[in-house]
Amino acid sequence: MTAEPSRAKKTLRIILDSNALFVPLQLKIDIFEELKKLIKRKFEPVLLSSVRLELEKLAKEASPKMRKNASYALRLAEKCKLIEVDEGIVGSPDNVIIEVAREWNCPVLTNDRRLRKRLRNINVPVIYVRQKSRLEIDGRI
Repeated sequence: MTAEPSRAKKTLRIILDSNALFVPLQLKIDIFEELKKLIKRKFEPVLLSSVRLELEKLAKEASPKMRKNASYALRLAEKCKLIEVDEGIVGSPDNVIIEVAREWNCPVLTNDRRLRKRLRNINVPVIYVRQKSRLEIDGRI
């Protein structure tokens, strides 16, 4: 096993939930700029393949407004690194996010209250929208 680089130099991965990609449309917040301000270090936004599939399904099968929003979210997702998730992790995209965040020990950007609570119960830092105007972290990075 190789020694892990110091925390300051290591790029922080941040997993994005599907609803995080709707924030720019709903609240006019540039999540990538806000993450830069909040994190103050090098980071890499990550989109898990199961989340991308969820967005693609919404873009094809949801109501017309949601299809439009999901298509926009998919364009935003292109700024993220797409990570193919192991088929061994089963369940909803939320379950996949929890497993990967726990394994990587990295924060998750989401506004989903249930997901936030589940992540905090296993000590995973959560980044969320506060007062409809800025991002905030719950937990230590």
